[in-house]
Amino acid sequence: MTKACVVIGGSHASAQFVVSLRQGGWDGEIILLGDETDLPYHRPPLSKDFLSGNKDLEEILIRPASVYENAEITLKLGTRVTAIDRHKKTVSTNKNEIINYDKLVIATGARVRKLPIEGADNARVMYLRDTNDVRAIKSVIARDKRAVIIGGGYIGLETAASMRKQGMKVTVLEAMDRILQRVTAPVMSDFYRRVHTEEGVQIAETEMASSIDVNDKELVVNTKSGKLYPADIIIIGIGVIPNTELAAEAGLEVGNGITVNEFCQTDDPDIYAIGDVTWHYNPIYDTHIRLESVPNAMEQGKTAALHINGKEKPYNSLPWFWSDQFDLKLQIAGLSQGYDDIVIRGDHEGSRSFAAFYFKGDRLLAVDAVNAPREFMMTKMALTKGQTLDKAILSNPNADLKSAIT
Repeated sequence: MTKACVVIGGSHASAQFVVSLRQGGWDGEIILLGDETDLPYHRPPLSKDFLSGNKDLEEILIRPASVYENAEITLKLGTRVTAIDRHKKTVSTNKNEIINYDKLVIATGARVRKLPIEGADNARVMYLRDTNDVRAIKSVIARDKRAVIIGGGYIGLETAASMRKQGMKVTVLEAMDRILQRVTAPVMSDFYRRVHTEEGVQIAETEMASSIDVNDKELVVNTKSGKLYPADIIIIGIGVIPNTELAAEAGLEVGNGITVNEFCQTDDPDIYAIGDVTWHYNPIYDTHIRLESVPNAMEQGKTAALHINGKEKPYNSLPWFWSDQFDLKLQIAGLSQGYDDIVIRGDHEGSRSFAAFYFKGDRLLAVDAVNAPREFMMTKMALTKGQTLDKAILSNPNADLKSAIT
């Protein structure tokens, strides 16, 4: 019998992995099991180009169907894995299939965090995680309709920007003191609050939703402060939860995600995990992290494929991310947690282009670069090489940026 590699999950990490595995020399079966019915697609455009109608599904596919066909990869879409039997080396599915594996890769990603308040289970209260979510949201979008978005993180703000550009009246409710509080510094929160306000989005901070009233004409978000926010559609974006249950039920080690080594291998040598669901060590920051990041998913897919094919290339990539809102391209290199100093380059109070550099002492940690690709690329290169940047040169917009590398 031919050997088989089975992949659970159908998004960025798995789409990269199956192609890399075949290109790397795997001559057995490759079976991808995805619970969505669409081919693997790019998720970042969901809240941007796909929601706005600028791109259709075909344009956001990671790869066309022909690539999987030519690589002899079996796609079983609309298939959900219900159990892993490590002793028999099989997976069971919701279609009463039992599939044997020699190597198993878990790429189950994450699911939306549900808001546990009265009224949140109504059909007109939506989340934004997959193509079906966006199709449902798009069916409601119309000029001058009212949208209330609960959650002022990146997904909430990206969704607000897309809907505002389509003429909707948009309000963002953030329970914390400021938007983006969980992920970035006050200067970035101030900047994005200003830009969204300039674009006509209403930002309401320290407003925690307490319940949702539903009637035939409208929805109403009630907050703990006593304010009411009427809406035609409500979208909740309060984060995600890694889908670790299959791994945990199979007895694999799970932390804030499925624990893997530098080759994306779990504590079972025949089972790997890749993408948003992994809890892995990052040598650049000397800590374990779980990343919701496309670059992380793609690189882990490559690393796991190489290791299964007998080639050891440890995963040690620099985390980086991006967010598109209105005419803003935010590019983030590195992790800013633990910073004690920020250096600003550019006018963050009046313009729409600047960079915020995060330091711990004199050590460079990260950059948030808004419409500032040079600053992003230079910081990404410096962090990868273990270099730092001179704060005095960075803070002087007239100084040569290249001379800041130390």
